[in-house]
Amino acid sequence: MVVESVVLVEVVVVKVVIVDVVEVIVVVVVVLIVILIVVVSIVVVVAVLVVVVVKVPIEQVVLIAVVVVVVVVVVVVLVEVVVVVLVVVVVVVVVVVVVVVVVVVVVVVVVVVVVVAVVSLVVDTD
Repeated sequence: MVVESVVLVEVVVVKVVIVDVVEVIVVVVVVLIVILIVVVSIVVVVAVLVVVVVKVPIEQVVLIAVVVVVVVVVVVVLVEVVVVVLVVVVVVVVVVVVVVVVVVVVVVVVVVVVVVAVVSLVVDTD
């Protein structure tokens, strides 16, 4: 009974942690994509304004705009990778801790049951 309860707790904790991880990753990816869209839109608007108002040659503006967009994309992708890796590491640590705790509890319960059984047999034989 105790072993089944402990295993059930382990399964529930692992499922909750995995669901939380997926939610965090989805939120991070969506937020970073929105940031990317906003930055690219701002770059395009600024580029058009510079070409129209300041009369800078379009080739220079396009080159600068492409560099800015590439830098932003690289930064966004790096942030996504770092966040996903950190979340996965945290999940692995939590799952390992839960499994270790469950194993320790099961071993302690089994040892206590065996000790109680042996003591009761020794006491009953006298």
